[in-house]
Amino acid sequence: MIDTHSHIYAEEFDADRAETIARARDAGLRCMLLPDIDSESRGRMLELAAAEPDYCLPMVGLHPTSVNDNPTWRDELDMVEKLLSRPPTRFYGVGEIGLDLYWSQDFYKQQRETLHAQLELALQYGLPVAIHTRSAYVEMLDALATYAGRGMRGVMHAYADSVDTARKILKFGDFVFGIGGVVTFKNSGLDKVVAELPTELLVLETDSPYLAPVPHRGKRNEPQNVALVCGKIAELHRKSVEEVAIVTTATASRIFNL
Repeated sequence: MIDTHSHIYAEEFDADRAETIARARDAGLRCMLLPDIDSESRGRMLELAAAEPDYCLPMVGLHPTSVNDNPTWRDELDMVEKLLSRPPTRFYGVGEIGLDLYWSQDFYKQQRETLHAQLELALQYGLPVAIHTRSAYVEMLDALATYAGRGMRGVMHAYADSVDTARKILKFGDFVFGIGGVVTFKNSGLDKVVAELPTELLVLETDSPYLAPVPHRGKRNEPQNVALVCGKIAELHRKSVEEVAIVTTATASRIFNL
């Protein structure tokens, strides 16, 4: 299996990061993708990627909430561009980027400009994107529509909208849908959406340390829990865990060119 979205470089893992990685290996994780947030945490991510170059695979990008109320967001965006032009290491994607209007709608213009700039960078450097969308699927559809036919590919991280929205997104590029612990939540409704999406369009993720699946809901999430997500998808699709693991790993490997 592959965890396509893990913030294991976060401070929440400082006390037992090596042990957490060991548990992930024992659980059958081939590797994990590390989404970037901003310059404040990027150094930690790159340090981990250097220590585990074949297992912890970094992306680079500016998270939409790091744009909010940030007078230096353009400088942050420039950093992303410079890192892509002269990467200190191999970057496997541009992310975590996107739109997040959950906390505030006051910075939508700045978030949209940042999103489009990074989507263009992804196309320029031939990289996939990891797209965060929260309370902004209408706006995201509008943004992605402008890239139809241009070869965009990537993951809709923590997908949480309808099957109809997913079908619209598929018209704009080679997109797949990141499924994490929320699919195990009793009243999330995501289980019904996942059941209707082909297994080939799904990839596994944890978003560690956030959104731990049942029975660990409310606790710190970690990459080994991707096995629980895989099991839930297998249940919903009436397939074996092994089959879902093989299919989602193949899809993640294709999208991220592993």
